[in-house]
Amino acid sequence: MRVALATEAAPGRPNEDFAAVTADAAVLLDGAGTPPGSESGCSHGVAWYARTLGSSLLAAMTQKPNETLPELLAGEIKAVAGLHEDTCDLAHPGSPSATVVMLRRTDDALEWLVLADSSLILDTGGTTDPMVICDDREAQVGARYRKAMDALDSGTPEHQKAHREYVETLRAHRNRDGGFWVAATDPLAADQALTGTVPQEAVRTAVLLSDGASRLVDRFHLATWRQTLDLLDQEGPEALISRVRAAEHSDPTGARWPRGKTFDDATVVTLSMP
Repeated sequence: MRVALATEAAPGRPNEDFAAVTADAAVLLDGAGTPPGSESGCSHGVAWYARTLGSSLLAAMTQKPNETLPELLAGEIKAVAGLHEDTCDLAHPGSPSATVVMLRRTDDALEWLVLADSSLILDTGGTTDPMVICDDREAQVGARYRKAMDALDSGTPEHQKAHREYVETLRAHRNRDGGFWVAATDPLAADQALTGTVPQEAVRTAVLLSDGASRLVDRFHLATWRQTLDLLDQEGPEALISRVRAAEHSDPTGARWPRGKTFDDATVVTLSMP
């Protein structure tokens, strides 16, 4: 299996994405950033949470082959919560959280799990559209509340205030029935993940994307998924991130593409199957 990985933080901020790969497993997490002025109840921060959960998930996928991906995710959410329950307020609604994409190769299949709005793209080759797996429940909930934020120019104090209020409003819907689910402190969130299995021989390339990288397709609509796969195949993940950054720089106020973050952490993992 040939692996390519690229990640780039949003300008001026620490990278809150995490990705890692072994010979038979891959994981990508996108930490849910805390806007300036919002509290999280945690002294460690979002980047720590994504790194800690991501690295433990990768180890568990390789060391516990008999456990399902949801079982592994539930166990590691509980384990990471135990690492800081004595020092942090895990009941705080802003406690660090992250999206999760997990991919594991067995003898003849690929097992996958997607929780929240990072994406997994499975390319079966040819001209057919790839399989795109993304849990869009947060976007569905968020659509009810983002009108005021989207009407303001990005980067202004007014937009920053509206974004903070938007994020804090969504917290009331996090890990709730009828809302959306992320990895945070509740192991039961793992049961809400999207999961599946595909024959390994059917997949030519698997791609894991944080939403900061997938926005070229799903927010900016500047490429199709097939065009994105071709770009990754020909030029690599750095080229995709470069195109995302060019689009973001071309619309600094969010006039063309209203969004909470003008720039976002972007991470791409491509796995080319033999």
